[in-house]
Amino acid sequence: METILVKTAQLILSLSILVVLHEFGHFMFARLFKTRVEKFYLFFDPWFSLFKVKRGETEYGVGWLPLGGYVKISGMIDESMDKEAMKLPPKSWEFRSKPAWQRLLIMLGGVMMNFLFAFVIYIGVLYAWGEEYLPTDSVKYGIVVNEVGEEIGLQTGDKILTVDNQHIENFNKIIPTVVLDDAEAIQVERNGKVVDVEISDEDLALLLKSKTVMSPRVPFRMKVEGFTPESPGKEAGLQIGDEIKGLNGQNFGFYDEWNKELKKYQGKSILLTVERNGKNLDMPMVLGEDGMIGIKINQFLEDFFEFKTINYGFFASIPAGIQRGVQTTKDYLKQFKLFFKPETKAYESLGGFATIGNIFPATWDWFSFWNMTAFISIILAIMNLLPIPALDGGHVMFLFFEMVTGRKPGEKFLEYAQIAGMVLLLALVLYANANDIIKMINGTF
Repeated sequence: METILVKTAQLILSLSILVVLHEFGHFMFARLFKTRVEKFYLFFDPWFSLFKVKRGETEYGVGWLPLGGYVKISGMIDESMDKEAMKLPPKSWEFRSKPAWQRLLIMLGGVMMNFLFAFVIYIGVLYAWGEEYLPTDSVKYGIVVNEVGEEIGLQTGDKILTVDNQHIENFNKIIPTVVLDDAEAIQVERNGKVVDVEISDEDLALLLKSKTVMSPRVPFRMKVEGFTPESPGKEAGLQIGDEIKGLNGQNFGFYDEWNKELKKYQGKSILLTVERNGKNLDMPMVLGEDGMIGIKINQFLEDFFEFKTINYGFFASIPAGIQRGVQTTKDYLKQFKLFFKPETKAYESLGGFATIGNIFPATWDWFSFWNMTAFISIILAIMNLLPIPALDGGHVMFLFFEMVTGRKPGEKFLEYAQIAGMVLLLALVLYANANDIIKMINGTF
């Protein structure tokens, strides 16, 4: 429960910041061009609001329905569907009275703010924390793969060399590169030979659904640092400082081998070999039904692999942050393109609020929070540019039509288009959140 609350709090804070900044982008350009803004709201306020205050011409408030936010601009057909106001003659301060180029900037203001904010976050993150990653060349023991990894043709012990014969510096970007660049093959070293692992569209569909596929293979080293509640190991006589050497007379080179063998004895008796004060002891015990000994070990990947750290000064962080923002935008557009490739079944991975919230860590971490907020900001910017009426991109599409043809679309047409767009968006929201529910029921969330 605590994990869910922490993730929910991060999601709400992140979206609240992004919604306010997005709407401020519209608000800023509207005021710049002397266009009246009647309302500026975080969240929607059908029937009533949680808080509101009027300053000048604008009512500022917080609604009760946490599905975004809005600014109500005078003389504009938007989600408020204020038809009565549109029947009156245009006023000089209204949106519809402004030149097309001004209306275009007002509509693009929110998207521009989202992109700008994401770039600023990346600059700040690189300046404050730098960049740390695991080089692919440092994964010297090969990889451990799960069922999905095995299904696409990878094997535990493989050493990743290249993707489509291109070296990937950052180990954690190997699978994203395969998916986003629609790679045809992964080159691996297997038993001393170079092998091509071909990637099909069906494989891409599997990768899109999977949270993890592979991880670095870690040598077996297990020193008891503590115990879990109701620990079978503690009951059998294990002590802090003991180093586990083997199981039922077997020794292990890698942790995955130990883990695989241990799972065979869930709820059964085993003979554990441990080293204590320089001597080996054989210790019989009965495992719990979860197949665990019930010990705590303090081991990190940094104990086995050499990570690379890049620190940035203030001025160096600016181009680096912008570059990261541009690359993140490109990567998301590549991912978005997969939705139009039915054989990858990317549409099945579309998620709602639970999916978005689940990308945040279970404990509050400002580094992760700001990275995720920057990523979501770019997603919001791109999604808002889609040419769907009711989104900024829909308004921009009609404005481009007006600028090219010299004719405004009729107000009746815009009203119907707005309604159609809102219905489509509602359907997408329902579909995405239904996917979340199905994943939870199937235990694949």
